[in-house]
Amino acid sequence: MIVKLTPTTLGNRVEALDLLRGIALLGIFIANMLLFHSPYLYIDPYSWFSTPSDVATYKWINIFVEASFYPIFAMLFGYGLNMQYEKAMANKTSFAPVMARRLSILLGFGVLHAVFIWSGDILFTYALMGFVMIAFVRIPKKWVLPIAAIIYIIPSGLLAAATYFLGKLSSSAGLEEYADIHQIELSISAYAHGTYAEILSYRFFEWLLMGLVSSLTGFFIVLPLILFGAGLSKWKVIERASEWKGRIAVVTVIALAGGIWLKSIPYAGQPGMDTKLLQQLFGGPILAAGYVGLILLLFQIPLLRKILRPISKAGRMSLTTYITQSIVATLIFYSYGLGMYGKVDLATGTWIAVGVFAIQVIFAEVWLTKFKMGPLEWLWRKGTYGKNLKDKEEKSSPVAK
Repeated sequence: MIVKLTPTTLGNRVEALDLLRGIALLGIFIANMLLFHSPYLYIDPYSWFSTPSDVATYKWINIFVEASFYPIFAMLFGYGLNMQYEKAMANKTSFAPVMARRLSILLGFGVLHAVFIWSGDILFTYALMGFVMIAFVRIPKKWVLPIAAIIYIIPSGLLAAATYFLGKLSSSAGLEEYADIHQIELSISAYAHGTYAEILSYRFFEWLLMGLVSSLTGFFIVLPLILFGAGLSKWKVIERASEWKGRIAVVTVIALAGGIWLKSIPYAGQPGMDTKLLQQLFGGPILAAGYVGLILLLFQIPLLRKILRPISKAGRMSLTTYITQSIVATLIFYSYGLGMYGKVDLATGTWIAVGVFAIQVIFAEVWLTKFKMGPLEWLWRKGTYGKNLKDKEEKSSPVAK
């Protein structure tokens, strides 16, 4: 007997997951905005920004935002992947072929996004790690979290330790004098003044530089975060948040305090590569855990749940929200749009991110009153499930309308 695998419907969605996705997307956008409007890749931000406003804004972003929201999104990716695995097992349907098709489409989205819109794409890496997760998601739940911790902590710890000892041997390991003037000039020339073809060429170079590195390091950074999220899903942590709110509160307080402390380390002395790695590799995910716990606790309060609900709509359309952020930001800053690259301060860039996200929340609220899912989500699911996509979802799609 052939059993058709169908997508998750509104009736079995977990609203807290969508809220976490929405908040993660806002944090990611604020952090990514540094890359959208400036040659951030090629500077030492601790010494590059000179005005009091820029220094204060960067410190706030660096401690509270940077490297602390992509771990949430990665964990949620694993959480959702395990939910799909458990659904397939419960329905006695094949999981791997459908998931492989789903991830192949995501890989395609990632390549198109990276090459034609923005080089800082993360979808490509998520898709690659997702293929590995097809095997890893089958690990029994009692082993998943320890294995994820080992895969993450050992390589990251060795890298941070090696960087620290190399810093002791070489005075050039510090960040305070770093700035790749040549690449700064090239990025400004391309993004601020170049044609679309010139931007396309330079963007492809940056994607090869960032994409390949992130894909290689993804096995030790992104994969364990995704696996950790799958482990949380196996224990139904989000679904049981009300039941476990005491434990969650304890973890939240510890993670918030520890994460903020670790992320403040570069400001306690002379910033170096070792403190930067410690801040991002360990402080970022720990603070992310604190944020997740805090959001889950706040979600238990009916009034706050009602106030935060619109953000969950943007999270429900996470693929559409993520890619349209890149489209809007590049149109604002690149030469084929408003040409504001290198012309805004950090506070303005941050408020632009917040403003664009607010518009996305409104758009998602309006869109989802007419359709069951976002436009890119519909394409993704249609490509994954084909004619098995439920009739009621297909009728509500933008194409059917």
